Amino acid sequence: MRVSTRGDYASRALLSLALHDTSVPTSVRDIAERTGLPQPYLEQILLALKGAGLVRSKRGVGGGYVLAREPDAITLAQIVSAVDGPIVAGEFGEPHANGACDHEGQCVLLAFWAEVGEKMREHLSSFTLADMVARVRGGGPAPALTAPAARSSAR
Repeated sequence: MRVSTRGDYASRALLSLALHDTSVPTSVRDIAERTGLPQPYLEQILLALKGAGLVRSKRGVGGGYVLAREPDAITLAQIVSAVDGPIVAGEFGEPHANGACDHEGQCVLLAFWAEVGEKMREHLSSFTLADMVARVRGGGPAPALTAPAARSSAR
């Protein structure tokens, strides 16, 4: 899986909101300045996040964006899905049922890619904005990435 720039920017914007007073609206300009993200692109991303129910907006003087939920109730999977669509390993279609494979090995591989997509969703769902806030503030380690050889030997 490759997280898009939109997914990264959305995560960075929501992390910025979570790092500050979550009850006070933050302007797009302030989020852009704090994160170094381009404001026009950030506006589009925040609209998508609003549509997904992850942020709320307030218009007018003192307006801006706030998190729609507590940081511990927003996962990285929800953020990425809000701006990129479903988290999948690729556009391979669903595994065939009842032995309806058209080509050698096709059903096995389709099932494998579906499982890989599910594992990616599970992994991203295991991290919340609250986890990221804790790590930024020194309250937790960075995620450990295990090399494939180390994982297979641990089985």
